[in-house]
Amino acid sequence: MMRLGSKRSLAEKTAFDAVFIVIIGSMLARAVNGSEAFFPTLGTGFVLVFLHRLFGVAAYYSHGFGILVKGKPVVLVQDGTLQRKNMFWEHISKHDLEEDMRLDAETEDLSKIQVARLERSGDISFIKANSVRQQAR
Repeated sequence: MMRLGSKRSLAEKTAFDAVFIVIIGSMLARAVNGSEAFFPTLGTGFVLVFLHRLFGVAAYYSHGFGILVKGKPVVLVQDGTLQRKNMFWEHISKHDLEEDMRLDAETEDLSKIQVARLERSGDISFIKANSVRQQAR
């Protein structure tokens, strides 16, 4: 069943993938512990894996559908300035952002961040102002 599924679902790249893994795990656990019939439950698992793949293909071909099932990235910092409205809606505090800045961007200086985005995976990505200037040279 896992060979038929995509590697992306196992990596839990989006909330959609994480929910899928929880549902499959919960459902298959019932088959394993005997509280549900084994083969019908296994068959339902294959159907869910197929639907997950189908949604992945649909998201590949349709950007709108991809946004619907996977979400979209949100800008949290632009040119060293906090985008507080976006941070509020995404439930990201300044302290959460600063923690990720220290761990991932290796800086505590917000002015060194050109852009920070909350990605569809839930990770925060940082582009430092210096690295963009160096690339332009």
